Amino acid sequence: MNKPLLAALATLVITGAGMAPAVAAAQTGGAATAPAKRSAPAVKAVDFAGTVSLSNCSGSVVRLPASADTDPALVLSNGHCLETGFPSPGQVITGQSSSRTFGLLNSAGTKVATLRANQVVYSTMTDTDVTIYRLTSTYAQIKSSYGISALTLSDTHPVAGTAIKVVSGYWKRIYSCNVDGFVYRLKEGDWTWKDSVRYTSACNTIGGTSGSPVVDTATGKVVAVNNTGNEDGQRCTENNPCEVDANGNVTVRQGINYAEETYQIPACFTTGNKLNLSASGCVLPKP
Repeated sequence: MNKPLLAALATLVITGAGMAPAVAAAQTGGAATAPAKRSAPAVKAVDFAGTVSLSNCSGSVVRLPASADTDPALVLSNGHCLETGFPSPGQVITGQSSSRTFGLLNSAGTKVATLRANQVVYSTMTDTDVTIYRLTSTYAQIKSSYGISALTLSDTHPVAGTAIKVVSGYWKRIYSCNVDGFVYRLKEGDWTWKDSVRYTSACNTIGGTSGSPVVDTATGKVVAVNNTGNEDGQRCTENNPCEVDANGNVTVRQGINYAEETYQIPACFTTGNKLNLSASGCVLPKP
């Protein structure tokens, strides 16, 4: 799991400040006419605005497609970033009191405010790896005070080949790569996650990037939450997840990193950003 490690700082120094995506426009033309440029897919500017730094992880202020500006804002991070410790396999935590604080970042990655939670709305490491906090501030209050809007969670499944950015508020670093594919089951230690996102190798995330939003550069929406990578080439151990296909075959990809999809989350919330695990279409694990 991409929690902070002593080695992570050294890795950051060695690898530098991340890579910028290369974007090229395709061209087409006919024999009798001059070549005409075809517009490249629109790319949303992705920066640090709306991301947050936690004491041990990264995260982001997120809203659902149906959220209102007057709703209490939500923060998304990983289940394994929960301040009370890793949820056990099969454990789902809802409605737990919390006073955790988050450093809100602007587009340049500068901390502009400290936000505070009053509740862990949802947390689990079963099937997925997410923690969702409820803040004491509304989206409107954050926007009015700091000029920063929340990131929006996509409610559709991500697509292989999509250009993405992993935005770490902890390290104030942005990784650029693509969705390489999807993993039927990703197993790490005692935990198993379903339909995980596998990155191409350019997203060489490190300790402290856990909980970072994974942003589709075409839509600007969050499609996953960064959570782990195979560090040492070990098989299915902590910090060394393995891929398990539908037939039980195991694949180990040392140096490759992963995220958990978030498109399932919106269906489990109703008016006022209230969690309803019994809502139609909600497939998140239940207590």
